[in-house]
Amino acid sequence: MPATNVSPAQRDLSHARVFDLAELSLRELNQALHQLTPGSNETAWEVLNPKGSHSVAVGVDQPVAIDVRGSVGYYCGGMNAGGAITVHGSAGPGVGENMMSGSIVIKGDASQYAGATGRGGLLVIEGNASSRCGISMKGIDIVVHGNIGHMSAFMAQSGNLVVLGDAGDALGDSIYEARLFVRGKVESLGADCIAKEMRPEHLEFLQGLLDR
Repeated sequence: MPATNVSPAQRDLSHARVFDLAELSLRELNQALHQLTPGSNETAWEVLNPKGSHSVAVGVDQPVAIDVRGSVGYYCGGMNAGGAITVHGSAGPGVGENMMSGSIVIKGDASQYAGATGRGGLLVIEGNASSRCGISMKGIDIVVHGNIGHMSAFMAQSGNLVVLGDAGDALGDSIYEARLFVRGKVESLGADCIAKEMRPEHLEFLQGLLDR
């Protein structure tokens, strides 16, 4: 069962458990996170010196706050189910892949297929996202403050993709039921993706999502 959301108290990093990847292995970090049990008092974690490591904080299934101080490689936060992960840098391909719940915030840019196949939770990218952002998304909410690349939301089944910048070619190609909101310019729409008028209920929904 997915874990509940992280509370403000759990966000307090003053007593965080610090994991320095210059001294400890990535395997040790992920193993420690996977060994957490419901009710654990280790609710705040800080990861130092990631230096582009792949698979940082994958498979988290408890409501813990994890602050990663630096950029990460492939698949950071993959299969997240309740954690609140913040990357103080940029992320490589596949950040938040198959995410179930919780949140991931990228303070920089994200590479290809961010949020791929995500089933729930919230992924926020404060910079730009590359191609295929939200590919095959299945319920996740993705908010990109900058631009997204081509073929984003390809085969998107459900969920919401919000882009405050521009979108590249073939947006929403072969889309099913997902909703895409773009404030800027769309280079082109893919097959089956139709532009619709914004209605008051859409604006209300967007406000609620952006307030999260």
